[in-house]
Amino acid sequence: MKASRRDVLIGGASVAAGGYFSIGARAQNVPASRTLNVVKSTDLRVFDPVWTTANITADHGAMIYDTLFGLDENYQAKGQMVGRWDVSEDKKTYTFELRDGLGWHDGSPVTAADCVASIRRWGEVDAGGQLVMSRAQDISKKDDKTFEVKLKEPFGALIDVLAKLSTPCLFVMREKDAKRPGTEQVSDNIGSGPFIFNKALAKPGVSFTYDRNPNYVPRNEPPSGMAGGKAVKVDRIVWQYIADSQTGMAALQAGEIDYLERLPMDLLPVLEADPNIKVDILDKGGDDAYIRVNFLHKPFNNVKARQALLYLVDQEGFMRAAFADPRYYKPVKSLFGNNNPISNDESTGWYKPGGDLEKARQLFKDSGYAGEPVVILQPTNSPWQDNASQYLASILRKAGVNAQLAPSDWGGVVTRRANKQPIAEGGWSMFISLDSDYSHGEPLTTSFLLANGEKAWYGWPQDDQYEALRSKYADAASLDERKALARQMQARWWDFVGAVNIGTRQSPVAYRKNISGFIHIPEVIPMWNVKKG
Repeated sequence: MKASRRDVLIGGASVAAGGYFSIGARAQNVPASRTLNVVKSTDLRVFDPVWTTANITADHGAMIYDTLFGLDENYQAKGQMVGRWDVSEDKKTYTFELRDGLGWHDGSPVTAADCVASIRRWGEVDAGGQLVMSRAQDISKKDDKTFEVKLKEPFGALIDVLAKLSTPCLFVMREKDAKRPGTEQVSDNIGSGPFIFNKALAKPGVSFTYDRNPNYVPRNEPPSGMAGGKAVKVDRIVWQYIADSQTGMAALQAGEIDYLERLPMDLLPVLEADPNIKVDILDKGGDDAYIRVNFLHKPFNNVKARQALLYLVDQEGFMRAAFADPRYYKPVKSLFGNNNPISNDESTGWYKPGGDLEKARQLFKDSGYAGEPVVILQPTNSPWQDNASQYLASILRKAGVNAQLAPSDWGGVVTRRANKQPIAEGGWSMFISLDSDYSHGEPLTTSFLLANGEKAWYGWPQDDQYEALRSKYADAASLDERKALARQMQARWWDFVGAVNIGTRQSPVAYRKNISGFIHIPEVIPMWNVKKG
């Protein structure tokens, strides 16, 4: 049999599993008709969906873990692991009871203690979790199926925060795993969700396998977003890693894989014309792309250097370099995205098609920039980020900045961006990423929108004035109040420059036409309800 391009690629990759990956015994054969072969946007390198905000890890989390609540397709919070809950008359005590049938993949039952430990761990690192912990007087179990959250004062957004879609989601882990600090990774991959991580078939750098959890009891409701019944309709899902998007495209057209997440945008018309392929957009709102800078070290510990980037950026240029097809991108000036109730035009006078190179040069000079190396983390296996990073380096050099690219795969970026040390000790200056436009409209729960220094997301921006406004936002009683506060927050953000927008894009995926049932929501890509044939 002739080897395909995909076979050659996979055959040449490292298959050393090592460590705990060799443990497990779910390596039974599964018919091709009951196996879904997917190629994700990048390699899965980090497995703890609380430790990182990486979407690939959140997708892994959604496979094997479950959540207390889930947002439905209308972004309304619904019980998931929670069967019922009550609120005291003074609105300060919430009592939650777990539904029947919840069990860990190792055979032990899910308990309230697991939930309490998971909330506490998530509360160490997540924007919404930190808010919950700051408002909580106590979080404790009452019995094996019941736990309480006692608040210092009423907090009407509690359920919505627990149900948040933006990463890191509140995935519930075993108590012994959740006892680990949020800054340390959990590695056992044992959840209570609809799929079981198959350790025996794990091949890091090549593929990861997930089997249907035969003991999972879905809710008796239709699936809707991250809520409703998580009914699994295939027996196995294999995540394959194909670094080259054109190789992935060829494998999809040949029927060797069923689903492809990272499409070669210049060849998108070829896929759109293929009668066996469906090109789809799972998140209609799209993603907001941005430059994140490191506030801890030169030159971006100086606000003038950060402000220089506002004028340096040409959003059209970035989008053209990154995504090629203008059908799928547009500018984004608001901190809160293009499509959200609190999106606004406050303090966006810096925006100019083509940028303002001279203004940027002057601001870098005013900042005292003296030629220090500026290291840009460059994920070479993500074409859009690779291209955008190279474009960023080129315009920085035009502004007189000593820009240096640090190439690695995306997994390497995810690991390195957690390093708070100076560049000489493996640190960094800038990286490019994106979040769903939906998440940028959620300042209480989106880590990107924090500015509380060492507790903030990568880059660690700090601005007390902005954080005071965000605290007021949590207590706003109406949408009009939230809109007014959002304008003030946005004005402050563009003063201290927590990050710099480079545009909004929609991200098409492609799959064989015998595949159906994908759930269309932002951030996480659920694989329950997907069927083949």
